[in-house]
Amino acid sequence: MGRKQYIAAFMIKAASAIIDQIPILFAIGIAVGMAKDRDGTSALSGLVSWLMITTLLSTNAVAMYLGVDAAEVPAAFGKIQNAFIGILAGIIGSSCYNRFKDTKLPDWLAFFSGKRCVAIVTALVSILVSVLLYFIWPVIYGGLVSFGTAIVGLGAVGAGIYAMLNRALIPFGLHHALNAVFWFDTAGINDLGNFWAGTGVKGVTGMYMTGFFPVMMFGLPAGALAMYRTAKTTKKKAAASLLMAGALASFFTGITEPLEFSFMFLAPGLYLVHAVLTGISAIVCALLPVRCGFNFSAGLVDWVLSFKAPMAENPILILPIGLAFGVIYYFVFKFCILHFNLKTPGREDDDLESDELKIELANDDFTAMAARILEGLGGSENIADLDYCATRVRVEIKDYAAVDEKKIKSAGVAGVMRPSKTTVQVIVGPKVQFVYDEMKKMI
Repeated sequence: MGRKQYIAAFMIKAASAIIDQIPILFAIGIAVGMAKDRDGTSALSGLVSWLMITTLLSTNAVAMYLGVDAAEVPAAFGKIQNAFIGILAGIIGSSCYNRFKDTKLPDWLAFFSGKRCVAIVTALVSILVSVLLYFIWPVIYGGLVSFGTAIVGLGAVGAGIYAMLNRALIPFGLHHALNAVFWFDTAGINDLGNFWAGTGVKGVTGMYMTGFFPVMMFGLPAGALAMYRTAKTTKKKAAASLLMAGALASFFTGITEPLEFSFMFLAPGLYLVHAVLTGISAIVCALLPVRCGFNFSAGLVDWVLSFKAPMAENPILILPIGLAFGVIYYFVFKFCILHFNLKTPGREDDDLESDELKIELANDDFTAMAARILEGLGGSENIADLDYCATRVRVEIKDYAAVDEKKIKSAGVAGVMRPSKTTVQVIVGPKVQFVYDEMKKMI
């Protein structure tokens, strides 16, 4: 075995250390991500829920309940350790943490008050959920298998439908559940695992991943260029800082959320176009003799690593395909933005007073930005809860009327969303954590 083969084998095994534990990582990561203050106790809760559910519903455990041989247990319970259950465990863990982290118990149980009781409550809730899953998981599993089988039966078109739905579900956070069906071994497809383990079918395995490379490496960055070129002259600098960071993240790592979240709420129609183009990319790649896979996401790094993967096929073809989709994205985005006058970053209405100072995000003055945003939200006394995600500061407010959107936008943010009377989402961009940290200090 040559030096390159040793390096490739080492990288593949290193990747499997993550891939093989994806369900547990989902349980822990989602629990922390959905916890209000991201405390480590929430991660423990997610792990407790995962261990409880997968142990109670393992094949041997179910065989014991039924008093039968393990071979007679429904196949669904043999697949209980999957990403879908990991997502569920993470939701249970975070929900229990948020609800019970401040619980005060009587003096004789005071030791278990507060965060100490979270893991205990999580275990009890997970037992109840396991009882429900004992009856409904075989039905859910059967539905997932049927859905996956139907999509697989459609060949390249099925890959396109999956890719389009993958993008379309991102605003709702449900794409992870869909990915669990096709990328992992939830329903027997395991496209990602088979690609790197070399256990799939050459020329087929990888078809649910390959189509994302042209979009993430070329399409979305080209779309970002179109949004920058169509931005108002006075707003190009602020738009550039947001769009360039998102485009680089998409190209190199395949992390698309910072870029997608910069326009999915401002121009939802354009985001739908993006989802359709992603589906077309998947169809094209599935029809051509090209197969690539990723350990993390469809960026440059994973594309390079794909060259030595067992199931890889002509990964170099991603370059011409990607360049073609880059051209398509640029002109389609530019046409849609101008023809429909879409409010993409840098094209928002000029609703600020002429003498009002506008802070530029590119200056990295996060303290000033945070102060301006907080002022626009009605001050710290109007904040009930504060959180952030990939690109947005998410705020629960007390008085809806106290929010001044003009003041918030004067901080140089990409936009403001108000999904409900008690919720405000400030679209900051990939530097959102630094703004959030400053706001947290001020509150």
